[in-house]
Amino acid sequence: MKTRVGFPGKARVAVMSGLVLASCLLWRLPAITSGQENPPAADQTLHVTTEVVNVYAVVRDKKRPVTNLTRQDFELTEDGVPQEIRYFSQETDTPLTLGILVDTSPSQGRVLSIEQEEAKTFIGQVVRPKDLAFILHFDLEVELLQDFTSDHRLLARAIDSTEINGGGQGVMPGPFPGPGIGGTHLHDAVYLASRELLKGEVGRKVLIMLTDGEDQGSKIKLDEAVEAAQKSDIIIYSVDITDRAFYWGRTMGFRGDAVLKKYSDETGGRVIEVTRAKDTAQAFQEIAEELRTQYLLGYTPKNDRHDGSFRKIRVNVRGHNYKVQARRGYYAPAD
Repeated sequence: MKTRVGFPGKARVAVMSGLVLASCLLWRLPAITSGQENPPAADQTLHVTTEVVNVYAVVRDKKRPVTNLTRQDFELTEDGVPQEIRYFSQETDTPLTLGILVDTSPSQGRVLSIEQEEAKTFIGQVVRPKDLAFILHFDLEVELLQDFTSDHRLLARAIDSTEINGGGQGVMPGPFPGPGIGGTHLHDAVYLASRELLKGEVGRKVLIMLTDGEDQGSKIKLDEAVEAAQKSDIIIYSVDITDRAFYWGRTMGFRGDAVLKKYSDETGGRVIEVTRAKDTAQAFQEIAEELRTQYLLGYTPKNDRHDGSFRKIRVNVRGHNYKVQARRGYYAPAD
């Protein structure tokens, strides 16, 4: 199924309904009348709201993920203030909501077939019946090829349907002249996946981008796309497959590496650079391994103001020089 994904105001993609936002829990308690001078009316309800910030973390030594840590091993701060980790688990079995974003601009022409095969293998290894995944591609436009499903056949069919679009201005001139059109709408794809597909989902939400990170012509800026991903609690992994000869042959500058690093660093993911096309399988295997070894750290912020501000998060492991992958912050709710 193909659906063109548009910006707010246009017809949006249908998303799964009936899910409750897990990061804000609301309990309804019976009215307490004993000893109260002015007890609430019988039909009134006392509302107690507890906001929990969930942080998914991957801990690595020099070679592989570290999987034997306990709650006491971690320390977590928000804006420099230590927080009590109240909820802790290893997320080996929690349902996963996954989006695969495929770059189909001309710069990927020589690597797309390999990406397709390894992405299908990855889906077969990672996506279980209780998980959900979607496939989206981007070039001159952003298009949803398969909506949420756990059906491997449908996901594989969508991946196989991706093909290089030769149009656009920027990476390769095409039939659409004029400034601001471009041929690689990466930032638009991240923004729309975050705002229209994943925002209402719960639990572990991951985007995997198959791209060289070069954007040409997006309406959305990089910082806006990163903010949208952060507000939707998304982890972004990037499989950086760059055909550098494509850019050298056109005497074009290249900034994609820094773009992918920002996406992944800010959201708690990782960039895996593929220097040889045949190493793509290893990149997907590393992502699969990390998704099976995540820790969940949940805390109730000591700063309970609803001011919509960005709060910086830092996670460390006591007594070790491990590398911790975790999102760098979140946006507080706004009244």
